[in-house]
Amino acid sequence: MQEHLENTLLIAAKAELKSMLVDSKFGTASTKVVIEEFLDGIELSCFVLTDGEHYKILPTAKDYKRIGEGDTGLNTGGMGAVSPVPFATEAFLNKIEERIVKPTIEGFKKDQLPYVGFVFIGLIKVGDDPKVIEYNVRMGDPETEVVLPRLKNDFVDLLQAMAQGTLNNIALDIDSRAATTIVLVSGGYPEAYVKGNEITGLEAIKDSIPFHAGAQLKDEKIVTSGGRVLAITSYGDTYQQAIKKSYQSIEKVHFDKMYYRGDIGFDL
Repeated sequence: MQEHLENTLLIAAKAELKSMLVDSKFGTASTKVVIEEFLDGIELSCFVLTDGEHYKILPTAKDYKRIGEGDTGLNTGGMGAVSPVPFATEAFLNKIEERIVKPTIEGFKKDQLPYVGFVFIGLIKVGDDPKVIEYNVRMGDPETEVVLPRLKNDFVDLLQAMAQGTLNNIALDIDSRAATTIVLVSGGYPEAYVKGNEITGLEAIKDSIPFHAGAQLKDEKIVTSGGRVLAITSYGDTYQQAIKKSYQSIEKVHFDKMYYRGDIGFDL
């Protein structure tokens, strides 16, 4: 069955290549094609701070981009996140540092790129190996809402150390607890949605941290002002405990047509 499927896909791929290269399916745009390796695995994010010479690796995180449960439907800015990533063992993290982080920082220096700041590395775990999907120069959202809460250091100290080139003098102090966040969105997001719905129940949240995104103060009321409205972050001895706390806190919050995924962490 598997062999038949692979042969069918190979025939389809060859036919598509012929239509592009020989039959000019896309005109001059298809005179060249790029064939990429298909990476099948589970994704995670790695965050690195660098002062241009030294680096520090922040806790890993995994986010959930699809609007629907089971990672279905349209892509969003992020519907939830978990840190640390349970499947990122010490051996796997060592591979990330040795194969990806160190060569990246050395590459900056070799290419004479005096970069200071964040390096976001989007990864995928293929078998037991980390593969790079993308780089960015910022923290990710909603990963930030689970990474920074686990960072016990004064964040300003880290920023100053990066600016002054003394990042190697700082030891990161990471909370051993897990942190999770669940994003509450306006109904209809990531397509059309209504703004201005009053948000109630925030004062009842005691065991979680509500981060405001698409929310604003209007006429002494907090109302929705965007698609992704709130991120509810919680700590736990395990990510399952943290997720449970976030969902319990979410039950206290309400705004019209509020939506959230009920399966964050389902694939862990």
